[in-house]
Formats: sequence, C-alpha cells, structure tokens
Amino acid sequence: MSAGLPCVIRFVSSDEWEEAMGLAWKTFLEYEGDVYPPEGVRSFEDFITDSDLKRMFALGTYQMIGAFFSGKLIGMISLRNKTHISLLFVDGDYHRRGIGRALISFLSEYVRKEEGLNRLTVNASPYGVGFYHRLGFRDLGPEKQQDGIIFTPMLLEFDRG
Repeated sequence: MSAGLPCVIRFVSSDEWEEAMGLAWKTFLEYEGDVYPPEGVRSFEDFITDSDLKRMFALGTYQMIGAFFSGKLIGMISLRNKTHISLLFVDGDYHRRGIGRALISFLSEYVRKEEGLNRLTVNASPYGVGFYHRLGFRDLGPEKQQDGIIFTPMLLEFDRG
C-alpha cells in the first residue's frame, strides 16, 4: 500500500457476498450515479442483485477478491471469463491509498498463475478511466453506452511470469 495501510487482500467468502455488493452499490451511487442516466443506475442495480451472478460466484466461475482493513471490507474486485474485471470498487474513505492498485496486482497474479494468461480487460466507468490508465491499461475503443451503462473498453497486458 502506498500510504502504508495494512490491508489483507484475499478471496471473498460466500458469507461476504452481500457486504461486497453493498460496498459496490454504495460506492457506485457516490461516484457514478449522478453521471449515469436512470436506465444505467437500474441496469447496475439489476446486475449486482442478479441471483445468477451470485450462483456463478457460489460455483466458483465468478471470482471476487476483497481488501480488508481491521476486518472490514474496504475494497473489492471481481473477475468473469478468466480475464475480465467485472467490478472494482473501493470505499471512498480509502481512495488514493493503493487499495485499487493492490487489488489489480493480486488479480493479475491470479490470472497469470492460475489461468496461465497475461491480460486483463475492463469496461471502465468514466470515474475509473484515469485510474486504469495510470496502471497501464490502454483504450480498446471510444467511450460507449449500453443499457445506460457508460464505459470505455480497456486492456492491460503483462508478462506471464
């Protein structure tokens, strides 16, 4: 952590699912909700409350990693289709402390070692584009909007190890 915040980064357990989705919803509303049209806010809420997504998590086909500080979940990142970052949120009280970077680093190592792959993709929200650029992601195309969700498709390639 850049500011010395002693976090534990680990896979989220099934009993932490609701807490993680609550963090995503709270942070989305705080930093993104006013940029998205009502359709986008509904689409995001539908996504994080989808029972199929939770079932995929329970089956291990949708991975989620959390950052914990003093036992409290303060950040989360999720992965689908082996290389696509689905969600990345850090509690606003902990922004700019290296937590997002640490989550990306942990996820990159997982993808490299467990999946044998050397890339991550993300559909970055307007708020997150600068963060992803700072970590070396590059745009794959212009900003898009789908179902009210505004995003820029991005890619990070890294060494296999």
